[in-house]
Amino acid sequence: MFAGVWLSEGFPRPLVVGISIAFLGVLIIGLGGSGGESVNDGGGILLGLLAAVLYASGVLLQKVALGRVDAVTATFLGCTIGAVVLVPFAPQFIAETAAAPADALAVVVYLGVFPTAIAFSTWAYALARTNAGPMTATTLTVPAIVILLSWMFLGELPTVLGMFGGVLCLLGVAISRRR
Repeated sequence: MFAGVWLSEGFPRPLVVGISIAFLGVLIIGLGGSGGESVNDGGGILLGLLAAVLYASGVLLQKVALGRVDAVTATFLGCTIGAVVLVPFAPQFIAETAAAPADALAVVVYLGVFPTAIAFSTWAYALARTNAGPMTATTLTVPAIVILLSWMFLGELPTVLGMFGGVLCLLGVAISRRR
C-alpha cells in the first residue's frame, strides 16, 4: 500500500486482490495454524504490526536507494548500518563469542552469509528491477514456506488451518503477480 501511494505505483486490481487473499492466509495461520497452543497476545500482535510497518518503510527506502546504488552496495550499507547500531553490545558480543562453541560460531557465520548477505543481495537485485508492491507481495509466501519447512525438518505437523492458510498465501501471491 505504501508503494502505491509514495512511489506512485498505484493499486492494480490483481495486486490488491492477491494481497488481500494472501494476508487472509497469514491471519488464518496466525490464529491457529501453528499446531501449538494458540495464544492471542495483544502485545505480540502490536509488535508484529510495528514490524510490518518498519519492514514496509525499509523496502520503500531501499527502493529509493536502489535508484542510486547497486544491489550489493545497498546490502552492504544495510549491514553496515545494522553493525553500527549494535556497537553498544560489542563488549558482550566479544565475551560471548570467546565462550561460544565452534559449532555455534559456524551457525552464526552461516546465518550471516546465506540468509543475510546472499538473500538480501538477491532481494535487492530483484527489487531494483521491479515495482516494490508486487515484489513485496511475494514475501507473503514466507508463512507457507515456513509451515512446509517446519514439517520437513522439525517434524511439526501442520494443522488443517495452517495448511489452508498456506494455500491461501500461495494463491494470493500467484494472483498478485498476474498482469
